[in-house]
Amino acid sequence: MNLHSLPEGIHRSEEKLLLDKLNYIGNFIGQTPVRELPHDQIRLFVKLEYNNYSGSIKDRAVYNILLNGIRSGVINSNTTIVESSSGNFAVSLASICKCLGLRSIVVIDPNINRSYEQILRRIATRVVKVSKRDATGGYLLTRLDMVEEICRQEEHIFWTNQYGNADNYLAYYNGLGIELNQTFDKLDYVFIGVSTGGTIAGISRRIKQKFPHVKVVAVDVEGSVIFGTPPAKRYISGLGSSKVPGMIKEAIIDQVIHVSEINVVRGCQELFDRYAIFGGGSTGAMYYAVKDFFAAAHPGNNHHVLFLCPDKGYPYMDTIYNEEWVNRTLLNAPVPVP
Repeated sequence: MNLHSLPEGIHRSEEKLLLDKLNYIGNFIGQTPVRELPHDQIRLFVKLEYNNYSGSIKDRAVYNILLNGIRSGVINSNTTIVESSSGNFAVSLASICKCLGLRSIVVIDPNINRSYEQILRRIATRVVKVSKRDATGGYLLTRLDMVEEICRQEEHIFWTNQYGNADNYLAYYNGLGIELNQTFDKLDYVFIGVSTGGTIAGISRRIKQKFPHVKVVAVDVEGSVIFGTPPAKRYISGLGSSKVPGMIKEAIIDQVIHVSEINVVRGCQELFDRYAIFGGGSTGAMYYAVKDFFAAAHPGNNHHVLFLCPDKGYPYMDTIYNEEWVNRTLLNAPVPVP
């Protein structure tokens, strides 16, 4: 039977069931811990977003997009959810959809971490892996073309559209941003990694309501085009973009720092060695940006500085935390023959 032809009462019963399941999952999203890290120059804080439901900050956006999709009636039990993602959003989406009993299609590319791909092939209904690089040298535009093709071919499809859906940044405006305002009485600098633009848009708009003089520093990776720099091949997922995301215009940004991929690795390694924080690529980029920023020209022991830890380092064991991969891929060093 076509669900769109069912009586309104059945529609409402179905909506309530989906919302009840989603609200239960919501108990495991948000209110993540903040920890202060010892530092010689500043008061340094990190928010550990890997404590969310599926292990990353992206749970916030996925939850909010699905919540409003169900409430508006565009998502029901007959809907297939589709998205292009380099990792965390896909894992979050597939995990939550599986718990809700919804079909999910995720479009990935060769830069995805191996463990993420293994997880997705277990929990997503369908995984589509593109292999052709786009005009920028990345895969994002190719993935988005594939999503559009799937939307044309499939019935009852809903594209979460993390690069253009306002519910993405509103998840951070109404969630993480509020948590930060409740946690801190003083904030001078916040360093935020940028990809879809949702996180920095939501957080920046919310925290500047309480802290109008806080400096929001966007952290991007070299080779990303978000802030007008030339495109180049990138190998580490989860940071940067091959297109300028529409949501970036919603962000209030005071400064942009670009970090090379080798310094992303160095940031991850130092964060683990010095603070025992096992973070992913964007975490390493933000930490390195903080370190470089205050080492250069911004002393002051009273500065309160925050960065985010969006996910754990486990999915990056074959890349960032693999010395052979780093030497071969980022340093172009010869790999010794055993």
